[in-house]
Amino acid sequence: MTRPDRDTLLARYGQPVPRYTSYPTAPHFSTDVDAATYAAWLAAVPHGASVSAYVHVPFCAELCLYCGCQTAVARSRTPVKAYADRLVEEIGRVAAQLPGRLALSHLHFGGGTPTMLADEDFAAVMGALRAAFDFADDAEIAIEIDPRVMDADKVATLAREGFNRASLGVQDFDPAVQKAIGRVQSYAQTRDVADALRAAGITALNLDLMYGLPHQDVASVRRTVEEALGLDPDRIAVFGYAHVPWMKKHQALIPEAALPGAAARLAQAEEVAALLAERGYRQVGLDHFAKAADPMAQRAADGTLKRNFQGYTTDDAPVLLGFGASAIGALPQGYVQNIASTPQWHASVAAGQLPIARGIAVSAEDRLRRHVIERLMCDLAVDLDASCALFGFPRGTFAPELERLEPLVADGIALRHGAVVEVPEAARPFTRVVCAVFDARLAASLAQAPEKKRHAAAV
Repeated sequence: MTRPDRDTLLARYGQPVPRYTSYPTAPHFSTDVDAATYAAWLAAVPHGASVSAYVHVPFCAELCLYCGCQTAVARSRTPVKAYADRLVEEIGRVAAQLPGRLALSHLHFGGGTPTMLADEDFAAVMGALRAAFDFADDAEIAIEIDPRVMDADKVATLAREGFNRASLGVQDFDPAVQKAIGRVQSYAQTRDVADALRAAGITALNLDLMYGLPHQDVASVRRTVEEALGLDPDRIAVFGYAHVPWMKKHQALIPEAALPGAAARLAQAEEVAALLAERGYRQVGLDHFAKAADPMAQRAADGTLKRNFQGYTTDDAPVLLGFGASAIGALPQGYVQNIASTPQWHASVAAGQLPIARGIAVSAEDRLRRHVIERLMCDLAVDLDASCALFGFPRGTFAPELERLEPLVADGIALRHGAVVEVPEAARPFTRVVCAVFDARLAASLAQAPEKKRHAAAV
């Protein structure tokens, strides 16, 4: 049987689909879940449970045009200091709802640019977290860093506060690409920060790169990866740029004519994967790469890798607490998201409230589908019968999905061996398309134009 060529597959399966950092995905959150719901869920966390935490800092020194994050430019110290003070209040308020002190296993500061926080801000926020939780001896304390706004004092502060992993934002080293996306950052700047972090004892380093940016081609992306490898990172995340100017208005400033098409994007992604494999990195899920000895690569190898709102993770905690404007938390009962508007989040915390805007309670079926989608995203394979047994559902639950999967199998996007569904290595870039088959909520709403605009292209 002759299978379609790549151009046909991209045309057929390049529709917008979720990134599946959760299930149900964030567009399905609603105001049915509110602060009272969250308080009840916090109170029900089992004694002795471990938790992880995400702290969102929605400030940058300048706005990069490609950015899809919840952030704004801070021109002075005042709003950042006020935000840090309010974070301390929120941490204390959430902790007061929990049934006693719990162990914290993972902590991640994201943004925005978390290092917009001053030294005293980090001391205050970390002090509030340590007052609320018992940090595990092997806790991973990670932070996202823009190398353009780092200095020796900031590195010393991070080391003093116990950070042990850092993700350096790079995106691309090509000057033409950097100019087009409004992020001019030299290799030397990035190298100097990496060296300073390692010298201070923060030795676990990640790099964030992107493909699909304006003016990128296969050769330029390869050059960027070659330069990035000179920094010897433990992990490299390689994200496809999501051009969604209807959601992020500043992206309209990016010259659309300079954006690579779907086939060019795929060629760039495949070039990056091939080069990193040559250099000894293991591909983890859809868009991460790690050295073989790295815990993430080991988790991928033994089938215990996880996925959450920060992407692929080794975090096993059953509770993720989100702090700061727009932050998302995950508990056994469901998901909650803080108010996205920073001023409104401020007002809610100042009024003594848990600043919840929306969320969703997960059903038994949601948990089953979340498991199936997570295993596909992490392992590129899932046993549907075993999954149904694990969650108390009968065999045959996914009969409709298996029927919908048949065209993907015929096109080589998926493989099926009885109840086992796999994504073949050659079709790895189409993994989210296979996951979408098992997304009951997406199937019910994909025909609606607003829903289509909530997600980026599949490849």
